[in-house]
Amino acid sequence: MSLTKLERRKRIKLRIRKDIHGTKEKPRLSVFRSNSEIYVQIIDDREGKTLLSVSSRNKEIAEKKGITKTEQARMVGKLAAEKLLEKGISLVVFDRNGYRYHGRVKALAEAARESGIKF
Repeated sequence: MSLTKLERRKRIKLRIRKDIHGTKEKPRLSVFRSNSEIYVQIIDDREGKTLLSVSSRNKEIAEKKGITKTEQARMVGKLAAEKLLEKGISLVVFDRNGYRYHGRVKALAEAARESGIKF
């Protein structure tokens, strides 16, 4: 019996997460992608705290009409990078959360890199 998309992504996610852990100095940048939105969380796994979250539902991004979902992802990556740099964090561990590094996930990651975040 074949796996559904969600079961497949869950397996991949667990396989990735056993090796990726965030710390206060080098937190985990976790991506969640729905059909219409994209979300980013910066997580310190040792303390179990979310340090920062940004999504395409943020006011600055949601107000812009007529942009594609890929452009939204770029804006989320750039905004997350700016907020991270304000907090003094420039090094993160990227967690694609079981999604392929392609399309919106890739656009978000590249925008964060261009804005000065290293991973």
